[in-house]
Amino acid sequence: MSAEQPEDDSPEEDEDLQYFVRIAQSDLDGTKSVERGLTDLKGIGERTARIVADAAGVDRTATFGRLDDDEIESVVEVVENFHDHVPEWMTNRQNDFFTGDTSHEVGSELEQTRRQDINRMQMIDSYKGIRHKRGQKVRGQRTKSTGRTEGTIGVNIEEIREQQEEEEAAAAEEEGDE
Repeated sequence: MSAEQPEDDSPEEDEDLQYFVRIAQSDLDGTKSVERGLTDLKGIGERTARIVADAAGVDRTATFGRLDDDEIESVVEVVENFHDHVPEWMTNRQNDFFTGDTSHEVGSELEQTRRQDINRMQMIDSYKGIRHKRGQKVRGQRTKSTGRTEGTIGVNIEEIREQQEEEEAAAAEEEGDE
């Protein structure tokens, strides 16, 4: 059989494929491998996805949608309790401001806690909060020449020449009319 022709039993294999896998209030692509599919989730990168797959006892190169429900549940459990499976320095929420706990936020929880942190900084008028309010860079980057969002930077010589030519043409027409 040539490599160009698909096998006859390929449609039968697609019947048990879940195209969407639901983890942490978001749908992940079931056609990707476990490792690639987990990286679509906010708060989980490539290294974290590899650790989650190993801790759940799942082959990280397996297609996510073809896993059994028990394997998917084990992946969900590891994602929800990721801070129990890794050292504290590897989590993204160490020593929470209010509770002092260490956790690993994923998905919409990560976005919500980030928004709350920025809002708290703005309310207490910390330096970072003031920079967020003004829309300026927060982490000490240079702002003299980068991060400009409005207007033209520098001198646009072509526009100046076009304006001068228009003025000269207008002046020549006025002289010709007189």
